Amino acid sequence: MSNQTPQISDAEWEVMSLLWEQSPATAQDMINRLANSTDWKPATVKALINRLLKKGALTFKAGGKTYYYSPAVSREACCRVERQTFLQRIYRGSAAPMLMHFLQEQEFSKEELQELKRLLEEKIQKDTTSQCNNRHAHAPCFRIDKSCSASRMTR
Repeated sequence: MSNQTPQISDAEWEVMSLLWEQSPATAQDMINRLANSTDWKPATVKALINRLLKKGALTFKAGGKTYYYSPAVSREACCRVERQTFLQRIYRGSAAPMLMHFLQEQEFSKEELQELKRLLEEKIQKDTTSQCNNRHAHAPCFRIDKSCSASRMTR
């Protein structure tokens, strides 16, 4: 997978999704599969493939006159770029307001809320530990230490 993850358009995302699900694939494979969900002409799919190749999102291997395309970047890496782009564009890079809006506006199951709570507690613990300047071998400060902002009186 590539070191630099390109930003891809919505249409390019459709092509990448096919390849993340099943690759390698030929251009004709992708044209046939996209015919079920889009009204794109073969030239459109081929143009998207070429754009993705130029961006470094795809690789190919020649097998005679046929080219077999595969993702050069992972779905997770592309998702990370999309999340960061969204966060920067809409929330000016601040995750807290975004999380608060999602929590207020979306419906969550009890299990999802418990998982969110677990992740937040894990994040709090990690951030508290990292503030100790490594003096306590990455263990949280449970003693009063005025020089350590993460100190707590009780566990």
